[in-house]
Amino acid sequence: MTSLPLILRTEHPGDAEAIGRLHARAFGPGRFARTAYRLREGATPLADLCFTALVGTYLVGSVRLGPAEAQGPLLVLGPLTVDPSFEGRGIGGALMRASLDAARAAGHGLVVLVGDAPYYRRFGFSPVPPGRLIPPGPVDPARFLWCELVPGGAETVAGNVSAVRTR
Repeated sequence: MTSLPLILRTEHPGDAEAIGRLHARAFGPGRFARTAYRLREGATPLADLCFTALVGTYLVGSVRLGPAEAQGPLLVLGPLTVDPSFEGRGIGGALMRASLDAARAAGHGLVVLVGDAPYYRRFGFSPVPPGRLIPPGPVDPARFLWCELVPGGAETVAGNVSAVRTR
């Protein structure tokens, strides 16, 4: 396999349209009804924590982190998206590490997401303890995950998780 000339960078304002097309290709129209989407609905992603992956000028991956709260501040990750034709090449992992490292460096304490535990475990995610945080819709408890970015980052949150809406 040849290595890709991958460029990883923070998301630019002009990337929104390409990211929208990427999400549509990867997740389809049903994505808007999922709890994972509802966790982020109405929140503006935090620009300094959002990253894209490009091969040449073609956007092949994206990850976003946005603000949320549950009796205290936290971040919601998602979506992590890699173009289906570029999966299995480490792009998702590179995006995850960049985003989590940036959130840690910015002093954030906790990230939650809805996703595949075996995939996200390698980045430090584990299932949210039952009853500790309540997502805004039904979700398999084994797929509702969190990651402490700093020791004790989960101690200040509990209850209903909601996106911090842009006003």
